[in-house]
Amino acid sequence: MKAPAMIEIRPFDSLGHAEFGWLKARHHFAFGHYRDPARMGWGRIRVWNDDEIAPGTGFDPHPHREMEIITFVRQGAITHRDDLGNQGRTEAGDVQVMSAGTGITHAEYNLEPVTTTLFQIWIHPDRPGSAPAWGTRRFPRAGQEGFTLLASGRPADAGTDALPLNADAAVLAATLAEDAPASLDLAPGRSAYLVVARGAARVNGQHLGERDAAAIADEARITVTAESGTAEVVLVETAAG
Repeated sequence: MKAPAMIEIRPFDSLGHAEFGWLKARHHFAFGHYRDPARMGWGRIRVWNDDEIAPGTGFDPHPHREMEIITFVRQGAITHRDDLGNQGRTEAGDVQVMSAGTGITHAEYNLEPVTTTLFQIWIHPDRPGSAPAWGTRRFPRAGQEGFTLLASGRPADAGTDALPLNADAAVLAATLAEDAPASLDLAPGRSAYLVVARGAARVNGQHLGERDAAAIADEARITVTAESGTAEVVLVETAAG
């Protein structure tokens, strides 16, 4: 029997939260001191954190293994350094991907004079034992229609300019106007998690305010429209299990 279509709206105020002075964080899924057995992930997604990082602060060097870690910067910039010699500055509108693979130690600092806000997303890899790697790319807002593919490990996306992932998943983003909706088809057995980065939007007719989320499963097609003015959304599409 086919499961019913589902879009579960998760308001920003319902998310887990933590505050450490220099860091204000909201957690879409269980993370750190936030425990919620009903929110342990969605599809292959394990973590989606909404972070605000004060100027001149950040995350000191720390290790990761066997996780695909995507950072989408909403405001300001984040500066990355790791023990492989990679370093770079990812600014608002850009995305970076760190494949932790067999092990990597990195640091992330806000070296800007303003608070940096970002989404950090962790996805379980389907290809464990891969070599660690890091890369960054720009999300082109101007002149784009529909969703832009930013990172992917889906076989169908091989050969595109998307940042590579070691997971059967894709990270997409869209800048929307009221008269220019973006649509995405979901194949059977696929799920999606969408967060509004800026503005307000409607997902298949349901309202999402800024930084609200929609957990989506068994919907054949997703249509997203700005509610007024423009809106920006980030979406991860993965296998449902």
